[in-house]
Amino acid sequence: MAERLINHLRIERAKRGLTQAEMAALVGVSRKTINTVENEVFVPSTILALRLARVLATPVERLFELRG
Repeated sequence: MAERLINHLRIERAKRGLTQAEMAALVGVSRKTINTVENEVFVPSTILALRLARVLATPVERLFELRG
């Protein structure tokens, strides 16, 4: 049984009215990085995942979960 990482970044970002570009600026990455994370092309590093959670004021577990 293969597990995969599911993310809810787009949903949580949109709830707060942030664009991808605004989110990227807040965490110090490019808009493309946010886009690739949201589209599950790129798995964020632990540091990036924690930065995203901090900016969105939400637990990292709300942004990312393992499903299998």
